[in-house]
Amino acid sequence: MKQKFNIITSTCVPLPIENVDTDQIVPARFLKATDKSGFGDHLFCDWRYNEDGSPKEDFVLNDPKYGGCILVAGKNFGSGSSREHAAWAIAGYGFRVVISSFFADIHKNNELNNFVLPVVVSEKFLSELFTSIFDDPKTLVEVDLPQQKVTNLKTGNWELFEINGYKKHCLLNGLDDIDFLTQNTELIEEWERKNK
Repeated sequence: MKQKFNIITSTCVPLPIENVDTDQIVPARFLKATDKSGFGDHLFCDWRYNEDGSPKEDFVLNDPKYGGCILVAGKNFGSGSSREHAAWAIAGYGFRVVISSFFADIHKNNELNNFVLPVVVSEKFLSELFTSIFDDPKTLVEVDLPQQKVTNLKTGNWELFEINGYKKHCLLNGLDDIDFLTQNTELIEEWERKNK
């Protein structure tokens, strides 16, 4: 079983760039790997590091002002190829939530499969979050999965978000697809007996 998801309250890392594709999230040269461990080191690698491996001071992940387990990203996050490695890198870095006004569908599902919650909000609410975070990096955001509600605790403004009921159940209970099937083996076998 994985870490259960309920209510997360955290500071945020702001990335107000639109159309961030999966090649920018994790460059193609890392796709040969088949093990998820250590993938957080490759997150936004070409934006994050110089050619000599030193950190780029002007990139947000290298700015000590910002931290937390929520990434607030620009519109159309995760576009491009369907590589699951991008979700591995986001999860491996330690993000539990990504907030944006639009996600590419395949990437959105890859995040859910790796226990990262993609939260879709309006462009107005996303803009407010960026303003709050840049004004005060200690701004807290609360993501309430049971209520499907995200709140900017600096302003008190909130929005509801949608999530597939099955994926919500899995996140709340710390289950991946195999865990879910294993938990329901008796029900599956009973259904098969009745429907032979």
